[in-house]
Amino acid sequence: MCVYRPFNDATGYGPIFEEEPLDIVYTKESPDRHISMNCRARANPAPTYRWRRDNWEIKLMELPNEHYSLVGGNLIINNPEEKKHAGIYVCVAKNMYGTVISKEAKVKFGYLEEFPDEERDPVTVKEGQGAVLLCVPPKRWPAEVTFRWIYNEFPVFLHPDKRRFVSQSTGNLYISKVEASDAGNYSCYVFNPQIGKGVYSKFIPLISTEETPEKRYKADLVVKFPDTTAMLNYNVTLECFALGNPAPHIVWRKIGATDLPASAQVSMSGALLHLYNVQYEDSAGYECEAINQKWQDWHQAWLYVEAAPEWAVTINNTQKDIGSEHTMSCVANGKPVPYIRWLKDGYSYGKGELKFSSLTFEDSGMYQCIAENYWGIIYASAELRVIACAPTFELNPVKKYLLGANNGRVVIECKPRAAPRPRFTWTKGKEVLFNNSRISIMFDGSLEILNATRNDEGVYTCLAENDRGKANSTGTLTITEATQITVAPENTQVMVGEEVHLQCQASFDPSLDITFIWSLDFRVINFYLEWKHYERIMDSGELKIMNVQLRHEGRYTCTAQTVVDNVTASADLKVKGLPAPPGGVRVEEIRDTSVKLVWNQGADHGSPILGYTIQTRDFYALTEVDWKDASTSPTPLSGRSVMADVVDLYPWMEYEFRVYATNGFGDGEASIPSMKIKTWDAVPVVAPTNVGGYGGKDGELVITWTPVQPQYFYGKKFGYVVAFKPHDDVDWWYETISDPETRRYVHRDASFRVKSNDFQVREFQVKVKTFNSKGDGPYSLSTTVYYPRDVPSESPTDVYSRPVSSHEALVWWIPVKYWRKYDDTEPGANRIFVPASMNQTRLENMLPDSHYLIEVRAYNGAGVGPPSEHCEMFTKRAPPSVAPQMWRYISYSGKWLYVWWHHIPYDWFGNESFPLYYKVMFRKTGYITGPIYMTGWHFIDFPMPQVGDYELEVRGRYEGGDGPIRKISLATMLLLALCIVGLGI
Repeated sequence: MCVYRPFNDATGYGPIFEEEPLDIVYTKESPDRHISMNCRARANPAPTYRWRRDNWEIKLMELPNEHYSLVGGNLIINNPEEKKHAGIYVCVAKNMYGTVISKEAKVKFGYLEEFPDEERDPVTVKEGQGAVLLCVPPKRWPAEVTFRWIYNEFPVFLHPDKRRFVSQSTGNLYISKVEASDAGNYSCYVFNPQIGKGVYSKFIPLISTEETPEKRYKADLVVKFPDTTAMLNYNVTLECFALGNPAPHIVWRKIGATDLPASAQVSMSGALLHLYNVQYEDSAGYECEAINQKWQDWHQAWLYVEAAPEWAVTINNTQKDIGSEHTMSCVANGKPVPYIRWLKDGYSYGKGELKFSSLTFEDSGMYQCIAENYWGIIYASAELRVIACAPTFELNPVKKYLLGANNGRVVIECKPRAAPRPRFTWTKGKEVLFNNSRISIMFDGSLEILNATRNDEGVYTCLAENDRGKANSTGTLTITEATQITVAPENTQVMVGEEVHLQCQASFDPSLDITFIWSLDFRVINFYLEWKHYERIMDSGELKIMNVQLRHEGRYTCTAQTVVDNVTASADLKVKGLPAPPGGVRVEEIRDTSVKLVWNQGADHGSPILGYTIQTRDFYALTEVDWKDASTSPTPLSGRSVMADVVDLYPWMEYEFRVYATNGFGDGEASIPSMKIKTWDAVPVVAPTNVGGYGGKDGELVITWTPVQPQYFYGKKFGYVVAFKPHDDVDWWYETISDPETRRYVHRDASFRVKSNDFQVREFQVKVKTFNSKGDGPYSLSTTVYYPRDVPSESPTDVYSRPVSSHEALVWWIPVKYWRKYDDTEPGANRIFVPASMNQTRLENMLPDSHYLIEVRAYNGAGVGPPSEHCEMFTKRAPPSVAPQMWRYISYSGKWLYVWWHHIPYDWFGNESFPLYYKVMFRKTGYITGPIYMTGWHFIDFPMPQVGDYELEVRGRYEGGDGPIRKISLATMLLLALCIVGLGI
């Protein structure tokens, strides 16, 4: 008998690896004087194991070996030696069904050599300049190590910061701006975590010399990440560091994008860009820019993302008939595209796809598909068994009773198990059947009868025969009346929200049962899940559609089905309502302040489209639904429009667009947003505002302004040019600021210092303009800044304050200083700064029931003036910490709510403030209503005209502020009395 048998312990199966060897790094200093490489396979019968090194079999059984031994399937290497035992190992598992080999495992000997004994030359540098200390690490394996630097003595390690950076690529130490405290002795420490060993170099003296006055140096990138290839789903780090004085600020960008990837993280004061779980979309150019007040320097390189092989289609255990065709294929994803090759029983067996035109017993065995590229190699194993047997109907006989529809098509299946494929013969009674215009024997042995009639009823027998034997199976065919649609659904038009009925009736053989199936655009309607809109009328095929929506439009098909045949009829349902969203919204032309937008018209749903509206969402949109109507040309857009220019856009801004149509019923649903685009850059046109400043101490001139909002940058490399001059001078002084978020610039010049013979306040003219990579923008209006001769000489007068609550107070009359008279000290007082144009402010975060002193001073760039007289004030006591206890009652009709509560008891000698009134808030969930203020013990009522969920809040208002809230939620019904009595919350 011929039966497909499962691959299990009862029938036996070939080896399947459960544990395979892994790469090993062995060091001579290892306390274990052996290497263990694991290998375990599941098979029946149990497999035997062999090992290969560099494609040569290790003779474990035939020749005794002092180094190699086999424990189960594991290979033990005793007293390993690099020349004898380093290499590539594979495990071979074999039983009677075939042979498989494991993935390759490398054995390498790790090492880390010592630094040379030669003394290192000292490095001499002026203060303010940059310095580079070279590590020059020794030879090592593995190459992945960590670098640190020792300062003066072990184990005092240098901590990197904004000025100091240790490259993990070269090991070098970079100091952007040397300070006097940097002088000392430095040693490079290299640690290999895989072998657990570290070494350090001879000390390198760093000598700093003083430079007066200290010079400033432009930003100069000295650490530049190269073009880098990262592996998919792994992490990668890019390095960038610059020398300069002041210490440069590092900014990272992804070229062609407005922001770094979501997984990106910048660390080490901007020197490192970490990309975690790298994906293909992270492949791009990256730019790091170093900025200080003297210069800006930038570097670009590319990040490529590739991937190790991963199975998309693999192979499985298979049993096939002898002489049959068979194809074995496997597909792997990866980058570069993986190379596919095959092994059969451990030996090479071709590449690509395996095709067998006529299987033989010799083709049985264990097959392995191997996919490999630069990043890795993967294996897939499966067993192929070729079988042969005589035909049998034991598992799949011809159906004993068969039904067919009058004038229909009847197929009688004949599918015996047989190998090789048998020859088929059919008989009706004693008559042998041959192919003709109505009757044919199909390739798989099934018998097909077209236009069946009552004369085709009878007993049919299928005979299957091959070179190993023959068998037959018999069934009886009965012809029934065909099913026919008698009342078909008709094309219908409805309005949104209406109800529609689609008829469907059919005639069928009375001996059979019939069922009706409805589908919309070939999707079967699920009446259980879609009960709100669809209902099938019992005892008929009628379909009722309730509250019709636009999505219900389409072709409805009724299928009348019996166990013998089925018949269908269709009708189209048109729904009138709001227009459908336009499709294919895309940008075809991009300019600096406009784009050309194109879309496809959507369905009008029974009412002509009157016009279109375009909406935009830019990079700085607060939420996903923050869409704004765009200005267009032409205006307005007619109902026949399929393109328009969107104008008045910001240059160098990321945008996405969507379109919606309007017809006689209103505005339709918006389209799917277009792909994000960025407009071209342009020269900035907005100048900074609120330009001002003040003179400070020791010749400082402080210039301030309000930075320009990012949407007005209009391009990359945005910054400011600060211009200033003494009032009577002709020539302006200029300073370039590269940081777009900067809001002040401090210029120091000893000549600005006030001298004893200066009797007038000095005046300076200042103005600020913007610039980007396209050019310079306009200057702001010039502003006069005064350089003070001295600090204010008079103190504020008429200082007055009053408490507002237990934590707040108002003070009239610039910094304001306040502290508790007996509990705090004046040096630890709270301070608040107020603009010169104001004469009052609010003090917050004060402690309740406390005695405070308040002091007011005037200040300017030169310092703080004398204090005012102290103003004394007491804050109020705090409100109670508990909420009122509350009860409520809903009337029998459900239309009125009655509420009453208990007072919070007041203690005249306690620490809590006196109650003023109670505030009651009653609202329907989702809607806000005004509060009601009550005094005393109260019983109030509220009208509740609508069914729904309500919220009720009661809180006390005390002399020291609002107390805690007592809040409850409740639901009401108009016709059902709901009584809640005496429940304290």
